Amino acid sequence: MTGQEPQWLTDREQRAWQAYRRMFLLLNAQISRDLQHDSKLSDPDYDVLSNLGAAPDRRRRVSELADRMLWSRSRLSHHLARMEQRGLVVREGVATDGRGAVVTLTDQGMRTLDAAAPAHVASVRRHFIDLLSPAQLDVLAELGEAVVERLASGPTSAPGAD
Repeated sequence: MTGQEPQWLTDREQRAWQAYRRMFLLLNAQISRDLQHDSKLSDPDYDVLSNLGAAPDRRRRVSELADRMLWSRSRLSHHLARMEQRGLVVREGVATDGRGAVVTLTDQGMRTLDAAAPAHVASVRRHFIDLLSPAQLDVLAELGEAVVERLASGPTSAPGAD
């Protein structure tokens, strides 16, 4: 810290920040409850299944999947082991890279994703999308993309942290 007074949030900024934080927590909790109730899948299960389902040949390198999900490789490896036991995915070594591995969505995993997706998207619509006007959706997409673009470009240090 440089000893400078922090730039406190204005009332308008505080309102926006608190609304976002509360929305994020409540919305994620509700969507997670619905997903578990409707399909018996956890959020991480669905994230793995949907990432693999959208991939070419329903396959991704484990390292790529971990990066896409913002997970450590260790966390993903443990989760994949549990999903393998349920027959949803399989892991295979990469012939050209002794340390690499590829994870593939099984037919059972694809059927599980296909069965879960309609109720999941209905939950997302009911608790989020259908509550917003087209203009609000556009603004939300723009602000989300702006924040993601900044954060995805790499870590930033706090002012004066050099």
